[in-house]
Amino acid sequence: MSEKKSLVIVESPAKAKTISKYLGSAFQVEASIGHIRDLPGGAKEVPAEFKSQSWASLGVNVDQGFEPLYVVPSDKKKHITHLKSALKDAQALYLATDEDREGEAISWHLKEVLKPKVPVHRMVFHEITKEAIQNALKSTRNIDEGLVKAQETRRILDRLYGYDISPLLWKKVRPGLSAGRVQSVAVRLIVERERERMAFHSATYFDLEAALQTRMQEKFSASLVSVAGRKIPSGKDFDPATGKIKDPQMLLLDEKDAEALKNRLMGTEFQVLNVEVKPYTERPKAPFTTSTMQQEANRKLGFTAKDTMRLAQSLYENGYITYMRTDSTTLSKEAVNAARELVRSQYGERFLYSSERTYATKVKNAQEAHEAIRPAGHPFQLPDALRRELSYDQFRLFELIWKRTIASQMADARKKRVVVTIAADDAIFQATGTSIEFEGFLRAYVEGSDDPAAELAEREKLLPDMRPEDLLKILDLESLSHTTQPPARFTEASLTQALEERGIGRPSTYASIIDTILRRDYVFKKGNALVPSWTAFAVIRLMEEHFSSLVDYQFTAEMEDYLDQISRNERENLAYLQEFYFGSDQVLEKLAPGGIGLKPLLEQKVAEIDPRTACSYPLPSDLSIDNPIVVRVGRYGPYIERGDQRASLPDDMAPDELTLDKAEELLAKQQQSEEPLGIHPETQKPIYIKQGRFGPYVQMGAADDEEKKNASLLRGMTVETLDLATAVKLLSLPRDLGPHPEDGEPVIATQGRFGPFLKHGSDSRSLPAGSNLLEITLDEALAILAQPKAPGRGRGVAAAPLKQLDESPVTGKKIELRDGRYGLYVTDGETNASLPKDQSGDDLTFEQAVELLAARAAAGGSKKKKTSKKTAKKATKKATTSKGTKAAKKTATKKAKATKKKVTPDE
Repeated sequence: MSEKKSLVIVESPAKAKTISKYLGSAFQVEASIGHIRDLPGGAKEVPAEFKSQSWASLGVNVDQGFEPLYVVPSDKKKHITHLKSALKDAQALYLATDEDREGEAISWHLKEVLKPKVPVHRMVFHEITKEAIQNALKSTRNIDEGLVKAQETRRILDRLYGYDISPLLWKKVRPGLSAGRVQSVAVRLIVERERERMAFHSATYFDLEAALQTRMQEKFSASLVSVAGRKIPSGKDFDPATGKIKDPQMLLLDEKDAEALKNRLMGTEFQVLNVEVKPYTERPKAPFTTSTMQQEANRKLGFTAKDTMRLAQSLYENGYITYMRTDSTTLSKEAVNAARELVRSQYGERFLYSSERTYATKVKNAQEAHEAIRPAGHPFQLPDALRRELSYDQFRLFELIWKRTIASQMADARKKRVVVTIAADDAIFQATGTSIEFEGFLRAYVEGSDDPAAELAEREKLLPDMRPEDLLKILDLESLSHTTQPPARFTEASLTQALEERGIGRPSTYASIIDTILRRDYVFKKGNALVPSWTAFAVIRLMEEHFSSLVDYQFTAEMEDYLDQISRNERENLAYLQEFYFGSDQVLEKLAPGGIGLKPLLEQKVAEIDPRTACSYPLPSDLSIDNPIVVRVGRYGPYIERGDQRASLPDDMAPDELTLDKAEELLAKQQQSEEPLGIHPETQKPIYIKQGRFGPYVQMGAADDEEKKNASLLRGMTVETLDLATAVKLLSLPRDLGPHPEDGEPVIATQGRFGPFLKHGSDSRSLPAGSNLLEITLDEALAILAQPKAPGRGRGVAAAPLKQLDESPVTGKKIELRDGRYGLYVTDGETNASLPKDQSGDDLTFEQAVELLAARAAAGGSKKKKTSKKTAKKATKKATTSKGTKAAKKTATKKAKATKKKVTPDE
């Protein structure tokens, strides 16, 4: 009889595969594939015996101690049966999920559902190396009930918040919206920044820049800083709300003043007054936490927070980095020694800091503070040694983590700032230079920035050697105009930083929060900037006016503190939930943070909130007018309204771009579209120019005409130059040019998805550049149709793939990126999956492709078209069984799901 094995359960198949290499044959390693049970996701998941309960829709029995109703999703039932079967023959159970709230809760749920009759050990580790796994086996512990209770309380809070506030938003704003404890606060931050931009008043000021030359004929430039003792202002000296200078004692030059000063100083002597040298040092930043890794990956590599966490998860699960959800900036003794040894070997002794560097962790609770994110094991592997093992994006993130870790133990950079003060009559100019005396840690790592201009200013800038009383030659004097800029919008990096600084949410949730607000259309992207939609404006206004505590930054941070105290067993959770949901009669000082009484407050507000007011936003610059222009959020998107006039707002227009002038222009265009361009000479119906979501078009017939006809403008046409004759020709499409002389079939000229083309039976040709679709004759069309069909899209010859990736784990064929009729897609030879609209094909990784294909296959994905009979016979020999294919796809789907973050959508 064979000896029984011990069962080890982790979260993901990738992690299980890596760990099994270090445990040996005495252990069987399985994956839970995330949470095995949760609160019901909808009415269908609520068990029949609870459906009649008043709290059933919440999934939390708010009447009996906030008892959560946990259910096993249908897609997990078979897997639980598999885990129970594995446990039946095991001699012990090791729960090896991550050591954070979510991971601890997964272990607790596994124990509750599997009901093991063998010894249970909680096994924790922060890197997947042989040494770490073996040490974890020797030092197991019990499940941390405090962490489990904190996770459960957080989950209940998010459910009560999301499931009660969201339906209110559906009624008062529009369907499909959601609210969340952290996501709503994140949206408020973004909306407030846009409000600042909308209220911003720019200011223009002038100064002078002198091009100078020393006696040694070395050239440099200097800027004007004062005239007759009065300082020249810079951008920070203007009030952003008024555009006026804050200190009237400063000298504000306009263009005329600047030119006059320039002409006066051109003939004067420029002389060095003072040379000030200021040595300073720059220390390296701490090793990465979850938050700082997300910020740097966004700034330096252009990764979204979601992509960063996905890549970091795969690096961790495959044993390349330590645990990637952490608040800690500390490194283990072994890691410090490994980093210092690499500094010696790679950069030399003089680049090593004289002693071990330590960094203070700036978090109130260390429940997730295991160790900073660093390369796994010791000694650390060099990035170049792993280049072939990692995908392109995995390698870039690993290299970033490696460099940041190594730099943290390197010597300070020594720099020198030189400020030269120069006099020209009563004007004072200054030139500033920066030189690097010793690179130190900068040899390995330079931190990115959200402000490219500031980063550029910090680069080394050398000045010529000068001394006081040196005379300088003036080469040129230029007057420069400057305009103050509104505060920059948040990027993913700066939003993450702002949330962390305020103590809102956990770093491990930020990627999910940003992804949620983008998916819910509260926010859209312009470049890297996060721009709020008008829907976000409406929701935040409603929340601020009626549920101010729920989007208050301090209140939300205190909620997080309270959860931390629960995790340390310092606070009791039921009293907090009671006060949050039902309120309390206690004095304010004795209330736990959040004692607002959400349920009675909602009952009051349902009747109080006016949907029209909630969804209206008068333009600030139009408030004094009797009939102001108002932005309204409708069921089908935002629009502006003034009296009976209405005009839709373009989807990509940022709120701060909607000025009064722009609103007037949109209303005028809409008014124009309501006035007919003319009457069609044949049908006698009016023709209008309309503005649609996808651009301008012409419409024949009124809006209520059941036989009205539309036609898009051709490429290159504009509304301003469109006349009635051209509109009539557009509406005549498709044009029947006449019969083909060979078979009598009509030759058609028309506009398609990919441009103008000709059609004759089943044959077609794109119109060559320079051909006029509206004027082309039958003879010209016949000449084009007589040309051989060029290879390409839809012409019988498949275009080459844009990119080839590794072999698919399902089909064994290389995954290809292709450009199809509806955009970019990936294929493994059997399944096709479209890329998301914001996904660049250039940055597509193998892991992303597998995830897209697995999700598509799981959803009953898009199969490649059946081959012809001849091709099918050849393919038969290579075909695999349908069972094998389904099993492989199921495995791939599970792997893809396992890489996703373990937080719930209602946070």
